[in-house]
Amino acid sequence: MTPSIRLDIEAPFAELVLNKPEKRNALSVDMWAAIPELIAQAEAAEQVKVVIIHGGDAGAFAAGADISEFETTYATAESAAASGDTIARALDAVEACKKPVVAAIEGACVGGGVSLAMAADLRVASESSKFGVTPGKLGLVYPAGDTRRLLAAIGPSATKDILFTGRVFMADEAKSIGLIDRISDAGEALSAARAFAGDIAAISQWSTRATKKMIAGIETGWTEASPEARALFLEGFSNEDFEEGYRAFLQKRPADFTFK
Repeated sequence: MTPSIRLDIEAPFAELVLNKPEKRNALSVDMWAAIPELIAQAEAAEQVKVVIIHGGDAGAFAAGADISEFETTYATAESAAASGDTIARALDAVEACKKPVVAAIEGACVGGGVSLAMAADLRVASESSKFGVTPGKLGLVYPAGDTRRLLAAIGPSATKDILFTGRVFMADEAKSIGLIDRISDAGEALSAARAFAGDIAAISQWSTRATKKMIAGIETGWTEASPEARALFLEGFSNEDFEEGYRAFLQKRPADFTFK
C-alpha cells in the first residue's frame, strides 16, 4: 500500500486521506490503485457509518494527475488503457460504496480531483476552493464514467462549459451549478464535512444505505413497478431499525438505531 493515501478510522467515520503534500495531492496510479481496497476496509468496519475523503494537510484536495508519470503511463495504448482501467476501478469503488461518502474539498480540486469528488455522494468545499476539469488543455477527452457523473450533477450545458473551456472557477460558482452541495468558511471544509457526516450517522443506517441503493437503481432504470424497487421498499418494514424508529416516535424519545 502506498504512503500517499491512507484510511483513518475513528467511529463513526472512516477518512480516506490523500497524503502527497509535496505535489498538492496530485493523483498517481499507485494512489488510484489503493482506493478499492481502502473502500472495502471502510465497508467492512461495522463501526463506520460514513466515509469522508479529504486532502489532509496538503492545502489541496487534489491538484489533478501526477504529470511526472505521463511519459511512462501514456507511452503506449496498452499502458494508457491499463491506467484508465485502474482509475475507473477506483472511482467505481467510491461510487458503489454501500456507505455514504462525503468529499471535503479545500484548495485545488482539478482534473482527477474533480473525478474523485464526483464519485462521492456529497461534496463540501471551502469558499476558497478552486475547481477545473482540464482534459481539453491536454488534447484528451474526459472518460465516460467521469462525464456521466458530471452530467448527473450539473446537466449537459454546464458540463460542456467546464469541459470545452477547461477553465478554473471558484466554490460559489461550483455551488450555483450543483457541482458541490455545501460551502464552508475558508479552512473549514473538513470540520464542516464531519458535522454533515455526523448528521448522516445519527439516523438509521439501514435507511441511508437503502436510499443510496434506491437512487442508484432509479438512475439505471428502476421504476415504481420494478420488482427490485418494490422489494427494497418492503424490506424496510422488517428491518430492526424500523421497529425501533416507530417505537421511539410514539414514545417521544430519540431512536437508538442498531443496524450496522
